[in-house]
Amino acid sequence: MAHPKLAALVARCTGLPPLPTAVVHPCDAPSLAAALQAAAAGLIVPMLVGPQARIRATAAAAGLDLATWTIIDTPHSHASAERAVALVREGGAAALMKGSLHTDELMGAVVAKDTGLRTARRLSHVYVMDVPTYAKLLLVTDAAINILPTLDDKADIAANAIDLARALGVATPKVAILSAVETVTARLPSTIEAAALCKMAERGQIRGGLLDGPLAFDNAISREAARTKGIESEVAGDADILLVPDLEAGNMLAKTLTFLGGADAGGVVMGARVPIVLTSRADSATARLVSCAIAALDAAARAAALARPV
Repeated sequence: MAHPKLAALVARCTGLPPLPTAVVHPCDAPSLAAALQAAAAGLIVPMLVGPQARIRATAAAAGLDLATWTIIDTPHSHASAERAVALVREGGAAALMKGSLHTDELMGAVVAKDTGLRTARRLSHVYVMDVPTYAKLLLVTDAAINILPTLDDKADIAANAIDLARALGVATPKVAILSAVETVTARLPSTIEAAALCKMAERGQIRGGLLDGPLAFDNAISREAARTKGIESEVAGDADILLVPDLEAGNMLAKTLTFLGGADAGGVVMGARVPIVLTSRADSATARLVSCAIAALDAAARAAALARPV
């Protein structure tokens, strides 16, 4: 694997039991191959939820062997999403993995009021990025689900990312709350929300991490830039998590790091009852495999938390 920090995540899964995962509508070769690759690596036990004839035809065309895996037959993509979510609610699956259906179809079933997988937290996506020029893993959130998050949404987005970072082995994640500048000004509402999030963390409303913001991107990831601007902070220049102002900023940041910065990334949706692997058609095979590893580590951390005495 070309990205050693991502390879280390996969290696950390050694010894974990494979995660029972409902793979939702894997009716194209990339999504089906990704599920089988993750199974071969011992990361997941895939349950393939979708039209059986289409899944078998896809496997045959791609030369993939389905002999050992369960196929749960459904008539179409909406039914695939609903059945996969039901599998989780019934205890048959401990994670979801998106196949070839639209994200909205899957997430619609996840957030359904009476039959979905919502918790008290807002759902958010977290990219886990191996950027060759950065010394450690970098989490970027939210670049896939929340378009214009409110202050309360951002508190949940931060908490979700902190939980995931801790599951990946970061004891006290450092959260840089990004804006265009590092000073608070009414002309940029994201700076006010950044300051409010820091105060919320001080008051115990966001736990488990160390927050600072507003920080411009350079100050968040470069100690030299932070020193030049006179910023004294445990977070500046050493961030584990970049919390972006909105989806557009996050999406552009993640894709810039990938296509110009040589990064690769896995990612999951947090805030639901189980981790959700939300792959994209543009994702590399590495990204899909690593996303399953991230889900497995998160699920293991959740199980360990439940097992701890209160």
